[in-house]
Amino acid sequence: MLSGGVSISEQQQEVLPVWLIVGLGNPDTEHEGNRHNIGFMALDRIAADGDLPEWRKKFHAHVNETGFRGQRALLMKPQTYMNRSGLSVAEAAKFYKIPVDKIIVLHDELDLPFGKVRVKKGGGAAGHNGLKSIDADFGSQDYWRIRIGIGHPGDKSRVSGYVLSDFTKEERHQADIVVAGISRHMDLMLAGKDAEFMTKVSEETKEK
Repeated sequence: MLSGGVSISEQQQEVLPVWLIVGLGNPDTEHEGNRHNIGFMALDRIAADGDLPEWRKKFHAHVNETGFRGQRALLMKPQTYMNRSGLSVAEAAKFYKIPVDKIIVLHDELDLPFGKVRVKKGGGAAGHNGLKSIDADFGSQDYWRIRIGIGHPGDKSRVSGYVLSDFTKEERHQADIVVAGISRHMDLMLAGKDAEFMTKVSEETKEK
């Protein structure tokens, strides 16, 4: 659910956030089940598991400013469409003075087999328009990425249609398992234990 754009208090600004956790995707219900939206799916699962309150409108995004399991974090789903995601990230990072090494972006990854999860700090965008936008608007590539594999259609000409199509019923079941694992162990990422996070998620989300 979503509530209106209400500014946070000065007291809240003093304690939030240390981390910016961004899920990439496209807004509107027609895109909800798309492979390209698995970043949104992961953020929704994190919010649900944490019993967090309603999303609010801020920074051209839906945000949750209440923290995460006691951690000082801002959850964000940019509502600018994928190729302008960097606008939201740059605005939030500037407002809260969040350093690049405290930004985590969750996104779909064509170059990983479906269901595989890998963590990476820095690097190129590998053709991902959301990452390209963040790189351009934020001015750095040195943020953390949680790469969620969606597989590749096998031919470059089919990529656009593939990422903008829905998961199959079987894939969605496995995708739900994957995002649940990410949510369950996100506290490890925030504790600086990225290798342990990746191991735990991989162990628990093997295709079932």
